Amino acid sequence: MSTWLQNAWYVAAWDAEVESAPLARTICGTPMMFYRKLDRTVVALRDACPHRLLPLSMGLREGDAIRCKYHGLKLGPDGVAIEMPMRNDAPNKRICAESFVTHERHRYVWVWIGDREKADPALIPDLWPCSTEGWVFDGDYYHVACDYRLMIDNLMDLTHETHVHSGSIGQPEIMEAPIRTRVDGQDVIVERWIPGIDAPPFWRTALKQPGQVDRWQICRFVMPAAVMIDVGVAPVDAGATLEKHDQGVRGMVVDFMTPETETSHHYFWGMARNFDTSDPSITAQLKRQQGVVFAEDKEILEAQQRALAANPDLKLAAYNIDEGGTRSRHIIARAIRAAEEVTV
Repeated sequence: MSTWLQNAWYVAAWDAEVESAPLARTICGTPMMFYRKLDRTVVALRDACPHRLLPLSMGLREGDAIRCKYHGLKLGPDGVAIEMPMRNDAPNKRICAESFVTHERHRYVWVWIGDREKADPALIPDLWPCSTEGWVFDGDYYHVACDYRLMIDNLMDLTHETHVHSGSIGQPEIMEAPIRTRVDGQDVIVERWIPGIDAPPFWRTALKQPGQVDRWQICRFVMPAAVMIDVGVAPVDAGATLEKHDQGVRGMVVDFMTPETETSHHYFWGMARNFDTSDPSITAQLKRQQGVVFAEDKEILEAQQRALAANPDLKLAAYNIDEGGTRSRHIIARAIRAAEEVTV
């Protein structure tokens, strides 16, 4: 059984990553190449020339078409041959590279994995802070050499912050605050409320005032592979609650994990915020700081993946703190099984 869901939208790239030059990226085990046509819409083709399988991403752009760099087969943006290597040969329309449905939303280029006729843009995960007025959003990309589900586990269990991110967002109080895990349809939510504490360095700088704060962390797993983390702090006398907390500084950490192989994935990370939204220097600063935090996660998770390979006789253990990740994995597995039963 595959570890990822077919018939789903996955993030292929940030919008700015895809330009006229082909971008090669393996998505859910399939080598793909992406480029923009002259009208700025995105093309996605299997990254293999149907002639001798040279990656099309090595090819030459000619208008909206791509010409293979090996023998010169020219394909249109739909993947169909429009010019043969021998110019006096008539184009054979049966020669084609597989094409994929794409869509742009939330600053991302999405690609549909599965049956083309089921590619409904309404099924794109609702990463609402990325596109909501009054919020500003930016982020970046890491290639991570581990199973994408390990990153979901990581993001759904923030107790690791105390040790992995001790110099930025971690603090001992995280280990002491109780957590509540619940399921809402296909979403998994892990909630933590940390009242009356000193703000960690990251949030103290953002709040711009001294004194103790109430802190919250609300992690939400969204199918097929997104985690949104509602985070922030508010002065203890501001009246913030777990249900309503716009009184201080609030951010939404937005993470999308697109499988590459069974042991690697594309990690698209970023943060939306509703404070200091008109200051681009803060956007750039937060992006740099997030980059440091997520690089620490990358180091840990890649080491964990190597340890899994080195210890095939051992299995991951699950404690109470792992409930969010465990439930997320169960939902993914159920969706995969249900899809496979339909196709049998």
